[in-house]
Amino acid sequence: MEDHWTVGRVAELAGVSVRTLHHYDEIGLVRPSARTGSGYRAYAAGDVERLREVLGGRLGFGLREIAELVDDPSADAIAHLRRLRGLQVERRDSADAMVAAIDRELKARERGLTVTPEEQLEMLGARLYDAIGGAYTATRRTEPRVAAQIWDALGDARTVLNVGAGTGSYEPADRAVTAVEPSAVMRGQRPAGSAPCVAAAAENLPFEDRSFDTAMAVSTVHHWEDPTAGLCEMRRVARRVVVLTFDTDEPGWQDRFWLTRDYLPEFADVLAGFPPLGGMAGAIGARAEPVPIPWDCADGLFEAYWRRPEAYLEDRVRRAMSVWTRVGPEAEQRAVRNLRDDLGSGRWAERNSDLGGLEAADLGLRLLVA
Repeated sequence: MEDHWTVGRVAELAGVSVRTLHHYDEIGLVRPSARTGSGYRAYAAGDVERLREVLGGRLGFGLREIAELVDDPSADAIAHLRRLRGLQVERRDSADAMVAAIDRELKARERGLTVTPEEQLEMLGARLYDAIGGAYTATRRTEPRVAAQIWDALGDARTVLNVGAGTGSYEPADRAVTAVEPSAVMRGQRPAGSAPCVAAAAENLPFEDRSFDTAMAVSTVHHWEDPTAGLCEMRRVARRVVVLTFDTDEPGWQDRFWLTRDYLPEFADVLAGFPPLGGMAGAIGARAEPVPIPWDCADGLFEAYWRRPEAYLEDRVRRAMSVWTRVGPEAEQRAVRNLRDDLGSGRWAERNSDLGGLEAADLGLRLLVA
């Protein structure tokens, strides 16, 4: 038959067994639309596309949920691809987090330390992300002074798209907000009554041109696969763009913050491929303004504890900062050990005596407004 594939060929191409395809047929998940002259199953192009969606969905859902997704009459091929991409990104993030958990247990066992059953369970994806999500909501919250600067930049916008929204920090309560977040773990941590949240990535926003008055993104651009593409997408779907990000243009920018200067030089490697601030601003026609971090910042972002160094010794604080996972356990343990020693000896206080009288510090956070 022309433009049809046998069950054996489809199984070979998809990397699954013929038995799996027979099972999908029997339960009505993927039914081949034709039969060969000998009565064997034959798959048309549309059948193969549906199978691809099912196998992609298998990364994060059970068969019942997959059936609901692929049978959604409101979702076209592009929507299915965006959903599949979100699942892949989530799978990647889960794998990265699991590797970090495994590395922590390896280090503990190599040192002869006892690993409890609870700690062993942290290597399971759901348990691991429960822990990370719990730490995130415990330490990452809206800082009023930073929020005031962001919300002022929103202008008179009545409709706001929050891209990479996470758990919903900095979403204005007095505007109509739509959130976008690719991670199901983060979406699950959003509080009851928060803005509706769409599973999508910044680089492929499922909205028409100029659908919103303003699109905002807060401390998320460095997680995007293509920051410039994501910013351009925000510019496409909104009349105004407001983005809180980080400046790596300034020579010696790593030395602005004592933590990266003295204890975690690997931070520079984390942002090695990050676009320069000038390039991001130019891509959307934005101006950049500094966002100072108050000494008692309520939001536990990476730079938040610049005048409270003891906080970085707490595991629950570090777990809510993606930087530590990115640099790896060896760099993290070395940085924490050296910081603890310097705090105990007084060396940290001696090197950073100029910070004591500061109410806020410019550590490289910038607000792009276009």
